[in-house]
Amino acid sequence: MQKVLIINGHQRFPYNEGKLNRTLTNEIAECLKDKFDLKMSILQDGWNVKEEIQKFQWADIIIFQTPIYWFSVPALLKQYLEEVYQYGIFYKGADIYGSGGQLKNKKYMLSTTWNAPKEVFNNPNGFFKKLSIDDILIAFHKTQQFVGMQALPSFSCHNVVHQPDIQEYLNSLRKHLHLVFNV
Repeated sequence: MQKVLIINGHQRFPYNEGKLNRTLTNEIAECLKDKFDLKMSILQDGWNVKEEIQKFQWADIIIFQTPIYWFSVPALLKQYLEEVYQYGIFYKGADIYGSGGQLKNKKYMLSTTWNAPKEVFNNPNGFFKKLSIDDILIAFHKTQQFVGMQALPSFSCHNVVHQPDIQEYLNSLRKHLHLVFNV
């Protein structure tokens, strides 16, 4: 049975309690629990670096569920990566820059929540013009590539503050998980 680590990268603020990211994290676990062995990390609850390293070493697939703040992952998720992704364990020096990743047998999926409407991406008249969600999050994707992981198709929810549609997000997530993981 393949092993999946689910990371909820939400960072709580007084105006943002993280209910949607918690709901999506729980839905991912619910959808995968019968076909995969699961572990979870809720960053807002804190972490132990050694335990998190062990979770990455254990996992075949890592799923990052995170909101997007100012076109990037929250500072808490960035701090987590900086503390957990240690030299010699996640990457090492290599003759070709970026080829020293130690997690080459692992895959990851990025699942994000945005307040930005979907139509502003990949739209010459939209805010991001011809950029996709994955283009905007290139630094996150390159970090995962640097440590050796291969990307699975990303998932995203939009208008999560101004026009939330929780049921549609859950339906779309289930469809995405079915396509990616055959669940």
